[in-house]
This record gives sequence, C-alpha cells and structure tokens, in this order.
Amino acid sequence: MALLDEIRERCAEVAARARHVHVRVERISAYSQALGPGRPLQVDAEVVPLGANREQLAGFVLALDAINFGSGWFPTLRKRFGRSGYFTVALGLRERFDVEPERFSAAALAAVDRLWLAEALGQDSAHELMGHYAAALHELGERVVADHGDCYATLIDAASGSAEALTEILAGWPAFHDVARHRGRAVPFFKRAQIAAADLAAAGVLEAPDLGRLTLFADNLVPHVLRLDGVLDYAPALLARIEAGELLEHGSAEEVEIRACALHAVELIVTDHAGELTAAQIDGTLWRRGGGGRYKAAPRHRTRCTAY
Repeated sequence: MALLDEIRERCAEVAARARHVHVRVERISAYSQALGPGRPLQVDAEVVPLGANREQLAGFVLALDAINFGSGWFPTLRKRFGRSGYFTVALGLRERFDVEPERFSAAALAAVDRLWLAEALGQDSAHELMGHYAAALHELGERVVADHGDCYATLIDAASGSAEALTEILAGWPAFHDVARHRGRAVPFFKRAQIAAADLAAAGVLEAPDLGRLTLFADNLVPHVLRLDGVLDYAPALLARIEAGELLEHGSAEEVEIRACALHAVELIVTDHAGELTAAQIDGTLWRRGGGGRYKAAPRHRTRCTAY
C-alpha cells in the first residue's frame, strides 16, 4: 500500500474506534461547503527567501521544515511581539539566512552549533527545544551529504517530480519519523515530511502534479479549529485537561485520536467537495483561521514532541 493511502486508512480506523474524540460526520457537508473554493498552495514571502537560487531555496525550506515542531514548548519561548511560536522561529531562521546563506548548506547544517542556532532564533541555548532543533538539522545535513552528494537539488530530483515520493524519502529519516500506535496498530502521520514536499512545490523547487495526494499536516492547531467549529467533539475529561493546560503525552490514545480524527475529518471534507479541494488546501485554510482571536483565546492541546 502506498504511504499516503496507509495514512488515510489507519486514521480512518482510529476515528472509527476512538474513545476520546468523535467526528461529527453529520456536520461535514455544511462545513465543507462553507469553506468556499481552495486557493493554490503558496509560501509566505516574509518567511521564505524566494529570490534565492534553487539550491539555496531548497536548503532553507528543508531546514525550516526539519525544525517545524515544538508547539508543546512554544509557551516557554521568547516570542517576537505579536508573533506565534512558529513565526518567531521561522523569521529568526530567515533573518539568519539573509546574513549567512552559506550556513544552510548540507555540510554546514551537519555541523550546526547549538549556540549559533539559539542566537539566530533569539532563545536561550539551554532551552530543551534548541537541542532538538540542532539534532534535526544535524541529521538533515548528514543525510543530504551522505546520500545525495551534499546537494539538496539531487535529493529533490530523486523524487522524480512526485510529492508523495519525496515524502517517502524524508519519512525514512529518523528526524522526520512520525508514526504513533493506537490499540496495537501503527498509525503514520508524517506531518513534517509531507509539509516539506508541499512547501518545496509552493516555492517552485519541486514540480509535483500529485500534490492532491497529500493529507492533512496533522498538528495541534487544525484539530483545535475543527473542535471549535463543531466538527470534532472531545470527551469532557480530555477537554478539561486541555483547558487546564495539562500536557498530553505524545503517543497517548487521546493525542493520537485528536490528530487522526482531524485528518479523517478533512478527508471527509475532500470527498464532499468531490476533489475540488485538496487536503493540503483545507489545511492551509484552517491553519490561517486558527490565527483568529476566537481560536487563540481558547486553549488547544499541547504535546512536547518532535512531530509537530
């Protein structure tokens, strides 16, 4: 079975057997129609240096997506004024790229210094997340050097113009590993491997006509939006823990069900739209919606992990 089909199938299984999260299937059609037309995937020009050459641009996007996690730690970061944890990290990385693009070569990332990284992101070098970020960048650099001749373009070209193929390549690396278990069954998500393929395509680095094959990039924001919008229901005990600010254990039944049910709900929306909206487009719409005041005012689940 193809990787993306396996993700869909396993998440549907979790949704059918979930005890802590429920997909309100009867609300899918009205909700999907209210989303309106999708818009093409695009990168944020404030974050991604679109004027860079292909190799540099690929290196930056892969570096950013290699560390596109840490939402469970975000409340403990020093955030830029008016910016989320993600944009604090992304803008710090972009500003350092503008000054030192050579530090984003695969060989340089393989030896990245935790102190340099913390300074670039405006954080304390002793912060636990900086260690996880440095380890992820080390592995990205090491794998590109060892497997693709220190060339990001060679890595991307190995996917032969397929977002799914690139996802499978990255999914084979420990730094992008994102597989949970639910009632004894493996449940793959590969959030960051998929979003890297989408971001590279949006930046014009990867020609990928199969972007519609990608699933939701399962994190903690889109499920939160779907819950507040009435598409997902959480069990009272789970909701009380989230509202109290309690961290959920990564890989726990509750956390896996939140991610899997959100992914399955988005697949139902895609089906309702008869393929006119892709899961990645819906993800972008709901992720942007999550920046609104109503969604930011309510606590979302937090998990300290390297998956999202």
